[in-house]
Amino acid sequence: MADPHQSTDAHMLRPLSDELAHWLTEKALPLWQSHGIDIAKGECFEAIDIVDITTINSARRARVVPRQIYSFLKGAKLGWQGPAHKIATGLFDWFLRTYLTKQGYAAAAVDLDNKIVDDTFDLYNQAFALFAFAQVSAAIPDRKSEAVECAANLLNYLLEHYKHPEAGFREANPDKRPLCSNPHMHLFEACLAWEDVSDDPAWSDLADEIAELALNRFIDPVSGGLREFFDLDWTPLPGDKGRIMEPGHQFEWAWLLCRWGRSRGDAGALLAARRLYDIGWTYGIDENRGVTFMALNDDFTVQNPLARLWGQTEWIKAAIALAEISSGPERDAYFTDIPAAVAALRVFFKDAPDGLYLDKLAPDGSFANEPAPASSLYHIVCAISELDRFTKSG
Repeated sequence: MADPHQSTDAHMLRPLSDELAHWLTEKALPLWQSHGIDIAKGECFEAIDIVDITTINSARRARVVPRQIYSFLKGAKLGWQGPAHKIATGLFDWFLRTYLTKQGYAAAAVDLDNKIVDDTFDLYNQAFALFAFAQVSAAIPDRKSEAVECAANLLNYLLEHYKHPEAGFREANPDKRPLCSNPHMHLFEACLAWEDVSDDPAWSDLADEIAELALNRFIDPVSGGLREFFDLDWTPLPGDKGRIMEPGHQFEWAWLLCRWGRSRGDAGALLAARRLYDIGWTYGIDENRGVTFMALNDDFTVQNPLARLWGQTEWIKAAIALAEISSGPERDAYFTDIPAAVAALRVFFKDAPDGLYLDKLAPDGSFANEPAPASSLYHIVCAISELDRFTKSG
């Protein structure tokens, strides 16, 4: 898959980066602004129909709002000229008044009348709330103090009500199985985002705790692969579900552990990241379609051959992160994986209207006939942002 003769000069990828950034700023964000956002109300929607380009009026999940805040603010940094701050501020206000429960956590979903229709606690949603608060703190100065306060309140709530006695957090109070690595991955991402805008040691302390939890519990000590589901003592969940390893998450954790490992000077984290990438690349990519599988078993056989859009974006990010910490032939290999990962992402753009995308690719090469989910935009924006940064700094 890698061409050892290709130059490793990151600037060579600049045309590829510019093309994706143009798609985002000139096609995707304008379309999502007009059909996925109600600027007057400061609200967003779940999806856009790819046939008639209309808004899907369904319940709005809590995780989508923070992702859209990030997408528009980051899009502005990539050159989008639209009202990013107005959109982000409106969504921030809407999230606070609509999703935050009296107990102090974010409910899972509200309907079109802004009534909570799912008040379930989901650690995943809280992670994205913290992530969004960091974005607001970084990009909207007059809302920074409020965002800092909101993040501190939510973190304190999690520590008080959901802290796991060993490390990390529980999924419910009282306990319920399984415990999950995925929400911790996004908590990790949120903590690293807060490190960029805050001197509060709570964020670095929690980032360190989650990194160690990943290295000691999430990652199998024999194979080096990262599992998804765990029992209440952080041992792998019994049965087939406990065997699941998602290639996209091997890549996403590799990206995050590279960031953390570089900042902490932790060689073990960087070694683990390399192994995670190797697993994702070796076993998690379908040679016929050129895209990442949804899930593997812990023996690296394919558990679910479906391909989701988001997995391709994480492959891009991980290849960039590993190229940045490598040299010589190893860097060449990671570097030349980047265009392959971009090509995998483009598979999901090819048959969609400009600015939209398809999400689920079956083993036979057909796509699920469903709307473009707003939640995927965050993954795309993050990958484009990382490629932009890499090609400008490399």
